[in-house]
Amino acid sequence: MTEAPAKTRTAQCQCGQVRVTVTGEPAMVSACNCTWCQRRSGSVFVVASRWPLDQVVERTGEVSRFERLGASGGRVTLSFCPTCSSTMWTELEAMPGVIGVPVGAFADPAFPAPQVAVWCDQKADWVEFPEGMMQLADQRRRPAERG
Repeated sequence: MTEAPAKTRTAQCQCGQVRVTVTGEPAMVSACNCTWCQRRSGSVFVVASRWPLDQVVERTGEVSRFERLGASGGRVTLSFCPTCSSTMWTELEAMPGVIGVPVGAFADPAFPAPQVAVWCDQKADWVEFPEGMMQLADQRRRPAERG
């Protein structure tokens, strides 16, 4: 019996100028409630998929970058479309060899759900994640006290 080929997914920005194509399943899908992600997205949390670089088939289009320090003290680099401003991927110094791609950029209603919510100590009071989902106060694996 032959193995089915790995699933290929393509994320793109609003204007279509920047694309990221990945293969297989994400290493992790997480919901981030940190205030940085809230401000970047204009929403109360961001859902990101994490992909080892060997699963990234192609990145096309010109991107602009914004760099800041994360709460861990490590560098966070955001790559976004200079035309429509969609964030296309993030790179965390704390996770070398992995990029984070916003799940919404795939526009796939069948995309895998998040397994974990992080920075729950900063989440909006009215946000509720599914019962049984791991919820961490921050990114140091400290369980959230509320939620």
